[in-house]
Amino acid sequence: MRVFVTGASGHIGFAVVKELLAAGHHVLGLARSDAGMARLKAAGAEAVRGDLDDLAGLAAVAKSAEGLIHLAYKHDLAFGGTPDGFLRAAQHDVRVVQALGEALAGSGKPFVNTSGTAQLAFLGGLTRAGTEDDVLSGGPRVDGENAVIALAQRGVRSSVVRLPPTVHSSLDHHGFVPMFVAAARKHGAALYIDEGKNVWPAVHTLDAARLYRLALESAPAGTRLHGVADEGVPFKAIAEAIGKGLGLPAKSVSHEEAPKLLGGMAHFAGISNPASSAKTRALLKWEPTHAGLLADLAEGHYFAPAPA
Repeated sequence: MRVFVTGASGHIGFAVVKELLAAGHHVLGLARSDAGMARLKAAGAEAVRGDLDDLAGLAAVAKSAEGLIHLAYKHDLAFGGTPDGFLRAAQHDVRVVQALGEALAGSGKPFVNTSGTAQLAFLGGLTRAGTEDDVLSGGPRVDGENAVIALAQRGVRSSVVRLPPTVHSSLDHHGFVPMFVAAARKHGAALYIDEGKNVWPAVHTLDAARLYRLALESAPAGTRLHGVADEGVPFKAIAEAIGKGLGLPAKSVSHEEAPKLLGGMAHFAGISNPASSAKTRALLKWEPTHAGLLADLAEGHYFAPAPA
């Protein structure tokens, strides 16, 4: 299959590209830099120069392809510190999804989009394990998810992969784990909030990449999927593993102290987001095989000095 992948040179996107190539697919990978273009070409993909602001260009490439996996997102805007950045990035993503959807309408082609399990806790208030059947009416990232699911009624084999807050591996250099590792180095302790009983779901990058390929190849139209391996790891255990890796203590801070020490990350450090992937596993015969989050942290790659 000739597959257009946005975000193709990024952490998860590049793993998806390699998974697709290994399975015999032809990949058109979107990149916005010379370095990204070179990385994709070296892997054997066809590199496409572009960015998320060129909606017409994105739609044209999507229309020429036989399938689409959308992973690109304005993360710099969303997490760059501007007060409305998160909302603006989510609103722009809806516009991207709508443009891509128009290009594929009536084609029967697969369109795999990306969302997150965390929205079930942030916006839905769920305290039990969230499932693929849990649907929110709207909100940041949710609007893009719902827009793609709705394309099932317009002749698109659409699906959404909800990823957990942590997609971890030696390929992860900018996600939440590296951010909390950096915070631990700064403060001399790996921090968790109160008792740290809140839990995070997680998945290894390579297991997530395989799920995207399976969704592309066979997910029914209008399907929500959960890319979850660890259903819920206590945040205290994550902090302790980070502390052990750095030779630092793990330390509890109060909800009042957390924003002063962790900034915007405090919101995520306090979330409890248990999530199940039972229906995804049964539907697509997907079974995670790589290390879980704590085992991956124990491997030590998150704590290696950054390359010069």
